[in-house]
Amino acid sequence: MGPIATAGLGLGVRGLPPNIFAVVMATGIVSIAVNGAGYPLLAYALFWLNVGLYAVLWILLLGRLFRHRDSLVADLQSHAKAPGFFTLVAAPCVLGNQCVLLYGAAEAGLALLVVGVLFWLALSYAMLPGLMEGAAKPKPEEGLNGSWLLTVVGTQAVSVLACLLVPALAAEAPEAPLFAALVFWLVGSMLYIWLIALIFHRILFLPLSPKELTPPYWINMGAMAISTLAGVRLIGEAHRMPLLTELLPFLKGMTLLFWATATWWIPILLALGSWRHLFERVPLTYEHGYWAAVFPLGMYTVCTQNLIRSFGLPFLDPIPAAFVWIALTAWMLTFAGLAWHLVKSKVDTTSQVRPGRNP
Repeated sequence: MGPIATAGLGLGVRGLPPNIFAVVMATGIVSIAVNGAGYPLLAYALFWLNVGLYAVLWILLLGRLFRHRDSLVADLQSHAKAPGFFTLVAAPCVLGNQCVLLYGAAEAGLALLVVGVLFWLALSYAMLPGLMEGAAKPKPEEGLNGSWLLTVVGTQAVSVLACLLVPALAAEAPEAPLFAALVFWLVGSMLYIWLIALIFHRILFLPLSPKELTPPYWINMGAMAISTLAGVRLIGEAHRMPLLTELLPFLKGMTLLFWATATWWIPILLALGSWRHLFERVPLTYEHGYWAAVFPLGMYTVCTQNLIRSFGLPFLDPIPAAFVWIALTAWMLTFAGLAWHLVKSKVDTTSQVRPGRNP
């Protein structure tokens, strides 16, 4: 387990971040974004890299489960860390989207959807009630952060993949899966309304140090971007279900609202990031949370690509044309940071173990 522990972002298996699967989410959505921009070879390369990443991260997670179950349980009981486990929902769903969009592998997409739904059920109806029932709870400034919106991202990821699978696997009887996708979209939308009110209050009215303004706050935008994509997918399949046809004005209005909100967040988040790094001099060094910033950039690109096609808005084309390169650059820089972090951790570990001496 030595090499595997070192691969755990330099933290060892015990310290594996709950939101570790954000790496898969970010890599997968950037792959889909570059494919939509007309670069399929790059998309395929990122897909196979993502398959490898997903497998390795599962090995790390299982290692933590069997060897350090106490620390895993502690994270599940932490208001600040527990929401990160919703990457276990979103990651397989994003990978399932890659399978369907790049290779037409609907069966693989369905298997990954089942994985995502099972984790969604466990986290929603076991972990969340556990956090609600606790007698000792942290103050909002200690337990509330942008990672809570991963509950929204995971919920909407299920809706997106369910819609995508309908034409291939349920074209003859689409009502049930489309209704399920609609329900997940509505639940995710409601979760965002609840949570963003608390998070906005946290940012605006409670003390916030530069070190607390971590990259996962970019999920403020990413949650709206994936809600946009889920809405576009439902609109695209509305002709298969009378209820969705009747709801089209509502679906279109809410989807456009989500996209506008995601767009509004981008300058705000850039301003906050500039304040954090340029004015308050917080070092721009690798941390796992940056993957939670890469994912929203890729998701904004993909949702805008699809919004343009669905709503007939070609004048918006320059936005995804620019953002696909922003997302890809952010992914490359973060991946390079991860690689350097792993190398540095390996060197530090080796230097502490001298030949002939007990580690």
